Amino acid sequence: MDLSIIIVSWNVSTLLAKCLDSILESGVQIVAPNGETYGQGLRTQVIVVDSASDDDSVEMIRTKYSWVYLFAQSENVGFVRGNNIGFEHAQGRYIMLLNPDTEVQVGALGRLIEVLASDPKIGIVGPHTLNSDGTHQSTRRRFLTLGTAIFESTWLEVFAPKSLLEKFHVQDMPNEGTYAVDWVQGSALMAKREVYEQIGGLDPRYIMYAEEMDWCKRAAIVGWKTFYVGDAFIIHHGGQSSGQVRARSHIHFQHSKMRYMKKFHGWWAACLLWLVLVLSYSWQLVLEGAKWLVGHKRSMRRERIQTYLLVLWSFFSGERVATRKV
Repeated sequence: MDLSIIIVSWNVSTLLAKCLDSILESGVQIVAPNGETYGQGLRTQVIVVDSASDDDSVEMIRTKYSWVYLFAQSENVGFVRGNNIGFEHAQGRYIMLLNPDTEVQVGALGRLIEVLASDPKIGIVGPHTLNSDGTHQSTRRRFLTLGTAIFESTWLEVFAPKSLLEKFHVQDMPNEGTYAVDWVQGSALMAKREVYEQIGGLDPRYIMYAEEMDWCKRAAIVGWKTFYVGDAFIIHHGGQSSGQVRARSHIHFQHSKMRYMKKFHGWWAACLLWLVLVLSYSWQLVLEGAKWLVGHKRSMRRERIQTYLLVLWSFFSGERVATRKV
């Protein structure tokens, strides 16, 4: 098998269908569990790990996409555990993590493999990702530093030195071209099997967010390079699964940053980030409360207050405890 594509899906059957259709039409040969093949090109195994969806995802795959290797879970296992389940069943020389809200463009998969095969040290690649309207979507990154973690995606972001976040988002490099980066987002990420065999799967301590940064960091430590491929295109409609629960997304995102800082920069960095985040969300809570008191868009303010309270509670009770209440 040349390529295994792993898709972890939760309640996005319509988008998942478009994703599967795009793979079928992307110029590869799909190999079904029963050995039947569809199309010509790279021999490709498509794995879907369904994370206990409430919609018709599982039935749709069984009736319309029998060529998919389906692993339906009895509970929501999340992105990290779901991909690790997929890793265990992947047969390809190359393994790709792909979000269900993506559409693969013709030739993209072959181009990614071409770059991986061009250099024995290139272990991970990411495509040029586009938004639904065809505009560029930033998915290439440099590794998180304490300074970046403090400013990025907090209310302090407006005060951040412009160069700090531009560097983190690799905005100092063109959208075209193929070049080394620190990491690429897991919405569409391809790797050599040897990378997985050497460093293992995604760190299960991450529930959501930063797990691909952690994975690329671990790969870099043992000598693998990560590349951005500007002429391999994939459309990413963005956040359709993770965005369904706002508070949970906030909690997982910030806890993942703290977990990464502790793992690669030490306790002191993680503790300092924790303090900044507590103060940041507390200040946002005060501002939203004041706006609610004066009657400004009270429904929206109430939702934000509830979200920020849950996030603050998670900083003291723990990530998993807090998300049980969401």
